[in-house]
Amino acid sequence: MCVLVASCSLPSLCLPVVPLCLCVPPPTSLYPAPSGAKVPGHVLQEVPLLHSVSLCPTACLCVLQGVPVSLRMFLWLLLALSVCAGPGTAVSPAVPPRHMDSVLAILDVLESPAQGSSPGTATALGRQLGVCSTPGCRAVLGEPAGTPERPPALTPGQWQLLTELLHHDPATPELGAVLAPDGSTVALGPLLAGIEAGLRSGGFGRPLPTLNPPTDPLLAVTIAEALGTSFLLAQEGDNNSTTLGPDGCWDDVENPQNYTLRGPLSPVPDPVVIGAMDGVLLGAWLAQGPLPLAELLQGYYGTGNGSEERRPPSSYRRRDFGALAGQGRLEKEVAAILGVLKTLSPSLELLRDVGTKEVAAVARRAAQEFIERYVECPAIMPRCLWDARPYRGTPALLQPPLGLVFLHHTLEPAQPCRTFSACAHAMRDMQRFHQDIRGGDDIGYRSLLPLWGNGTHHRLWHPLWGGHCTPLRSVTPTGSCHCL
Repeated sequence: MCVLVASCSLPSLCLPVVPLCLCVPPPTSLYPAPSGAKVPGHVLQEVPLLHSVSLCPTACLCVLQGVPVSLRMFLWLLLALSVCAGPGTAVSPAVPPRHMDSVLAILDVLESPAQGSSPGTATALGRQLGVCSTPGCRAVLGEPAGTPERPPALTPGQWQLLTELLHHDPATPELGAVLAPDGSTVALGPLLAGIEAGLRSGGFGRPLPTLNPPTDPLLAVTIAEALGTSFLLAQEGDNNSTTLGPDGCWDDVENPQNYTLRGPLSPVPDPVVIGAMDGVLLGAWLAQGPLPLAELLQGYYGTGNGSEERRPPSSYRRRDFGALAGQGRLEKEVAAILGVLKTLSPSLELLRDVGTKEVAAVARRAAQEFIERYVECPAIMPRCLWDARPYRGTPALLQPPLGLVFLHHTLEPAQPCRTFSACAHAMRDMQRFHQDIRGGDDIGYRSLLPLWGNGTHHRLWHPLWGGHCTPLRSVTPTGSCHCL
């Protein structure tokens, strides 16, 4: 039995390696076990720490008499791996994973009645941290109150995560995203902007201003400004600029920390789109009456890896957004917010010489391409999100138009997977079977559709090599879109 003792001038910052660590004054002689410590009443023997170990200069390793030398060496290694902060040394906080559950925990603390908070507390804090930093959004929601300090109820790690997620930087939008329980990646900026617009539209908080031309505040602060700006930039450039997307992948879906985009960056990457659509839907809901945000988001996204009983409402965002906004309304709002941007002083250089007809053309193209990509076709779950093995060999690209499309059921799983985690596990099992048992290069299907919820608005799971998974569109006589 042994005890590690780390001592320094700031005992509260000592981080022990073992469960039982005694932070004591610098040792000058043999120390008996302190009162109350669960240590046998033996005399502890001081062993000086080597100067080369970068720890507190007064730290020491104490072992019971009679401990074998080999065990002492092991304890020396443990101590060398421990961290004990000296004067003026900052200790990195434990930052929660970038998962929606982490955000729910933060919101639950921020809007707790015990803290005297209200449903607008989190959105106000979000504004101070960087949400709604674009000119159009600020014209609608106003300027933030100022730079905030960490609320005492939040841990340093939670505060660090929140500030990183809500700090607006157009060059790195992936830093503001979290993984949701349905497997989608959501940017928090447009989500919280839509929530604030919904609350204030419903009479909770300061009234929203009347702009000229008139705009829908909910669409303006979530998607319309970003969409109009993106397509306007493309028109002013070589017209081949990326206007929408891309999507991306997480380093670890169980403990997400880093999100990497899978293509050229546009002003409207997929996480921003998803956050914007969710902000519109939840903002419209809140306009009817305020709710605690943690409760609202938990009901919308589910928790953990989703609900075993039913698909969470977030899985239907494309259908519901299309029903609420639609191409015509979206086109109108994109044109309106571009008109607002022209009236701002100083006006945006990008809009200075753009006429009404050009604005209308940009809005029409933006709304059409957005609806085609994010409403009419289902989401695609890339291979990296279900942790696929590499493809064996070289995949063959489809050559449209296709003569035939076969629909085939899988043998396993016999029961539908009802959560993101369960579906990802089923995909890995299927890949192992097709590669290891059948000897195939990969799963023998082009796309898979889990029997989970509404059959017309599913998330397709691609088994083929990620770079060759671009959705192929074929228009039927009824005008419906099939993503293969």
